[in-house]
Amino acid sequence: MAALRTVLPLRIMQALDGTDTRLLSALAQDPRRTVVALAQKLGLSRNTVQARMAQLEKKHVFLSFERRINPAALGYPLMAFISVHVQQQKLTRLAQDLAAIPEILEGYGLTGSADLLLRVVAQDAEDLFRINGKILACDGVERADTALAMGELIPFRVQPLLERGPQGS
Repeated sequence: MAALRTVLPLRIMQALDGTDTRLLSALAQDPRRTVVALAQKLGLSRNTVQARMAQLEKKHVFLSFERRINPAALGYPLMAFISVHVQQQKLTRLAQDLAAIPEILEGYGLTGSADLLLRVVAQDAEDLFRINGKILACDGVERADTALAMGELIPFRVQPLLERGPQGS
C-alpha cells in the first residue's frame, strides 16, 4: 500500500503579517528566486528572509512541489472530478484504499449531497472507465458520479489574496 501523506488542515491558525505576504507575493511571481534576490527585492536582510521562510514552512504555508507538475506531461491529459457517496462508518479505511489509486490526485471530504470529491487524471476515456471501476470496487463506496473537466478556466492562484493582504481570523 502507498504511504499516506500527512493531511493538512484547510485552515492555518496563525495569521500572516504584511512582510510574510510581501515575501509570498515575490515568491509567487518568481518561485526560483534565491534568498539573496528576495532580500534585495523586498529590502530585507538575508537572515530575515531565511528566518521568515523557515517560519512559513513550519506553518505549512507552502504546498508540495508536486502540485506544479502537469499530469499531461506524464501521459495523463484527461482530468475528471468524481463525486463519491460513501458509507460513513467506512470512511477512514476507504480514504486509505483510495489513496492507493495513483490516478487520484487529491480528495476532499464534503458537505452536501456527495461525501467526497476526487480529482483524477486518466490517459483516455477507457482509462477513466477503469479508474472509475477501481473506485467503485472500494469497500464503502455506494455510488460515484463523474464529471469530465473540459478545460481550466481559472488556474490555481493566490496572488489576488496576497494583494488583498492579511485578513483577520
